[in-house]
Amino acid sequence: MTKKINKREKVEELVEIFSKHYPEPGTALEHNSSFELLIATILSAQTTDVQVNKVTKELFKEYNTPKAVLKLSQKELEEKINSIGLYRNKTKYILKTCRMLIDDFGGEVPSTRKELLKLAGVGRKTANVVLANAFYKAAFPVDTHVFRVSERLGLSSGKNVNQTEKELTKLIPKKYWIDFHHWLIDHGRAICKAQNPDCENCFASHICRYYQNN
Repeated sequence: MTKKINKREKVEELVEIFSKHYPEPGTALEHNSSFELLIATILSAQTTDVQVNKVTKELFKEYNTPKAVLKLSQKELEEKINSIGLYRNKTKYILKTCRMLIDDFGGEVPSTRKELLKLAGVGRKTANVVLANAFYKAAFPVDTHVFRVSERLGLSSGKNVNQTEKELTKLIPKKYWIDFHHWLIDHGRAICKAQNPDCENCFASHICRYYQNN
């Protein structure tokens, strides 16, 4: 049975039901520092978190600081991450970012969006992931899951990721940004998949625009 409610009421209900079904929201990227998270997030573009974790599990055993990574040549780093998509470009970004961290930021990962966006290979989504998960600052990263699920639920227009971020941060209370981002990702992986979403077993179908229109 579908339910007609406005967007803000929908958010309130989703906070309640998402928190029950996904009680431990958090990034799937395994890391022990802001630097490890930054590198893992750069690697994650067009690659699954599972594959990134396999690579970083070995990489970070020895190369978990900017200084340590810069001991590697382009070819050596490529060999360590070559199971990841776009690994050649990502290698260039990582080496350049490590050099910038040392030269411009004292070897530390900066904690502002403006500074993070100066780093090689860091776009708005990556910056937001680091802000939210390393520094616990209110940010709303929009990846493919967030983009798809928020549009299907009727929370955003689905025009592009930047527009989606603007719509969601305006609609959702700031205190929920980090968790809500993770809830949308969890829901996208578990139920609201890109192909063949499991609407019949979805606990949010009663307030879902996609389900109501199909």
